[in-house]
Amino acid sequence: MLPEGRAVPAAFPHAHPTRDNPMTNPGTDPTLPVASPDHSSQMAVEMQGIVKRFGDVVANDHVDFHVAQGEVHALLGENGAGKTTLMKILYGLYQPDAGTIRIRGEVVHLHSPADAIAHGIGMVTQHFSLVPTLSVTENIVLGRGQGLLLDHRAAQEAVQATAERYGFRIDPRATVRELSVGEQQRVEILKALHHNCRILILDEPTAVLTPQESETLFQALRGLCQQGLSVVFISHKLGEVLAISHRITVLRHGRVTGEVETAKATRASLARMMVGRDVAGVDEGILVRREGTEPGRPIWEIQGLHVEDQRGLPALQGVDLTVRAGEILGLAGVAGNGQTELAEALSGLRPPTRGRIRVDGQDVTRADPVHMTRAGVGRIPEDRLKGVVANLSVAENIALESLDEFTDRLGQLDRPRLAAYVAELIQRYQIKATPRSRAGSLSGGNMQKLILARVLSRNPKAILAAQPTRGLDVGAIQYVHEQLLAQRKRGAAILLISEDLDEILALADRVAVLYEGRIMGQVRPDEAGRDEIVHRIGLMMAGTPETEARSHTPTPQEKPDYAAT
Repeated sequence: MLPEGRAVPAAFPHAHPTRDNPMTNPGTDPTLPVASPDHSSQMAVEMQGIVKRFGDVVANDHVDFHVAQGEVHALLGENGAGKTTLMKILYGLYQPDAGTIRIRGEVVHLHSPADAIAHGIGMVTQHFSLVPTLSVTENIVLGRGQGLLLDHRAAQEAVQATAERYGFRIDPRATVRELSVGEQQRVEILKALHHNCRILILDEPTAVLTPQESETLFQALRGLCQQGLSVVFISHKLGEVLAISHRITVLRHGRVTGEVETAKATRASLARMMVGRDVAGVDEGILVRREGTEPGRPIWEIQGLHVEDQRGLPALQGVDLTVRAGEILGLAGVAGNGQTELAEALSGLRPPTRGRIRVDGQDVTRADPVHMTRAGVGRIPEDRLKGVVANLSVAENIALESLDEFTDRLGQLDRPRLAAYVAELIQRYQIKATPRSRAGSLSGGNMQKLILARVLSRNPKAILAAQPTRGLDVGAIQYVHEQLLAQRKRGAAILLISEDLDEILALADRVAVLYEGRIMGQVRPDEAGRDEIVHRIGLMMAGTPETEARSHTPTPQEKPDYAAT
């Protein structure tokens, strides 16, 4: 659903030369610049002194945030920084405890999304609100006072007119469930535009997109800004923010730590505002560096694996994977294509319906979590809150998988030896807590370190790392990456499941792509240039088999500058 029949501007004129990626359509003059918004003119949005509390937690602490007409203003920060809360206030989902909101200079009180929509504000979240069985047109006009009978022809013509006005190619008659995730997202955007949206809020919009779909979205946003719309782009990804925005506001712990023009920002400066200190290597996009090693014998062997989801529907359909000693195999794919079910099957939490799982030659296909652990499997779960027992202490959580080592034949626990072991792990893994601290009270980073300490200290043969850095700041991400690479060097076989393609390319020796429960193919990150590798992976993430992905050469219009992201 690429913009059609309308100028798609080049990347913003202030962008760094290595990020500049002119994209045009027939009849477009690629030399015409996109005017940067005039920040001296009336602001589209002014939020001043915004405070929002949830009990004792202050989510927004006297936040000031301003968006000019015709700009993409990025709202950057780690998970829990207060980004989404601030935008839910702007969209009327939450009411602030203090502060003032102005829309185009007028003080407004937004008590509901209906109030926000009336003031030209639209919001698209990570989780779409579309009805899969309805058409594009029906979804766009749903709940908009059309009465009991809908004039489908008139509605389709109106939707088509809006699509043409903003440069979207779309079939108003298409059923939503037949569209790709990227197309569904643009239906959500079109729904907002159809109802006179002039301020568009996008919350982590690329989280569910392939690289190609992300670049198409960026093209569309540039076109919208050219027509005077304002876009708030919520993200925690430094490369995306630098590639698409005019200005950036950074939040940390609910407070604004800085606002900067994108032309004057770097990865390093943004990371410093996000975490409060320098992070080595972040400006090159490399937090850790791999050392070349030669993989050893097969440790994890997954053959013809079939698994059903919670509804009894096929989630994995004949998955074959092998992970060798001293190797990291990255598993890429858009969320919801079977990653969770694969992780559960490999952990003993979900029995396969067919196929085999072996760990170092031992058949563990039907093993439960306890026997998986005894077979040498270490699991870093995708939801760290499910990886700890919140009401138990740090010491008790660390001991969960090691009690056998500290128990004699009579079942007596050697408490002094266990206490010394726990104290040593707290120090080694830099957990900011005491042995008696309640696990549920730890920060996300320290909770993840607790899980790493419990799992990695056992020196497992096979490690399942599912979304191991989700929601962590860049400093904690660097620490987790270093620990995984240390395990690789030790000789562990690591399956890294991640939605962050940068993370996979930085760590993995090989990358497999999962789509609708099937492996589309595998690539090595070093077998071609980064742009080509990302292009291939993106095609496979959208369902293109490896053989076709390898033979497809992107045109200049298709090929984004992935170095920026």
